[in-house]
Amino acid sequence: MSVQLPFELDYKPHLGTKTDYGIGFCGTGGIVQYAHIPAYKRVNFNMVACYDLNVATAKQVAAQHFIPNAYGSLDELLADPAVDIVDIAVPPWEQLAVVEKVAAAGKHMLCQKPLSQDFNEAKRIVELAKEAGVKQAINQQMRWDAGIRASKDLINRGIIGQPTDAQIQVSVLTPWHMWPWLAAVPGLEVMFHSIHYIDAIRYLFGNPEWVTSRHARYAKQGIVKGETKTVTVMDYADGLQALVSVNHYNAYAEPFATFRFIGTEGAITGTIGLMYNYPAGRPDTIEITSEQFGAGVKITPTLDELWIPDAFVGTMASLMIAIETDSTPQDNSTDDNLNTLRVVNAAYRSAAENRSVRFDEIQ
Repeated sequence: MSVQLPFELDYKPHLGTKTDYGIGFCGTGGIVQYAHIPAYKRVNFNMVACYDLNVATAKQVAAQHFIPNAYGSLDELLADPAVDIVDIAVPPWEQLAVVEKVAAAGKHMLCQKPLSQDFNEAKRIVELAKEAGVKQAINQQMRWDAGIRASKDLINRGIIGQPTDAQIQVSVLTPWHMWPWLAAVPGLEVMFHSIHYIDAIRYLFGNPEWVTSRHARYAKQGIVKGETKTVTVMDYADGLQALVSVNHYNAYAEPFATFRFIGTEGAITGTIGLMYNYPAGRPDTIEITSEQFGAGVKITPTLDELWIPDAFVGTMASLMIAIETDSTPQDNSTDDNLNTLRVVNAAYRSAAENRSVRFDEIQ
């Protein structure tokens, strides 16, 4: 039996009243071209400048998307009074140096995830913004993925009761050729991919007490140095257990990317559409059962937004609201994101030392 929800799901990004802050891109690579810019265009955000180490790429992107200025240096971009927010899209080992300059220039910033592969460096990035008195957010945009955002709304409404079990499981063939620079990174899957799922679990349920993680490499992954198959379990004080299981080398079986959140009164299940045909993707799906709706009732709302590019509206909009209201970004502050990095680092310590690691071990 299928029926309609008795309320409207709140899963789309919310905009502030002021959305014309000038955005300047530091980095104009693939993710900016196929995610940031299309998302910002959809809601008429004000893109005013861009810079890239490859000046030709910056000029090409500017011309293609009618961005007024393409600069040959970060200093030039930061000197532009039209730039209110710097959208940083660089590898994590370059981010601290960029943030130092952006903070010194008094510009607000949207940082790329991960903040850094080094936890102390990540903490310094957060401190720099506080010292400069500027707003700083993180581009952990899965928090605005339709299935995750809808699940948050449902959990907050008590539809599944007390959460008892959470699972995000992904088994796909990942096109690593899209990110050749990742081939040499020793900490790969958890730091650059499962970090999304770990952050989504934290967004839904908060910080765990314990982290247990196991990592492996695929026999034929060649020059790709880091782990590409991982299983991470997050244990909570109230008995909730969360599983993140990912395999990037599923070349033969049917691919899947699913989430499942079970509680004392119901369950939410669904698919992560982006992972079925990356990067084009498809909309997420979701199915809800609950004692509130009656036995045997399954509700399957239609979700009409994509993780890429639509969720990227949410991260920037959250930063803009924080600037407008002089507050901390509600859902993607870098201060909060340090806790996601604590779980990530606990996962690596767990795998290296073959033991469970307390969340608060990572300081």
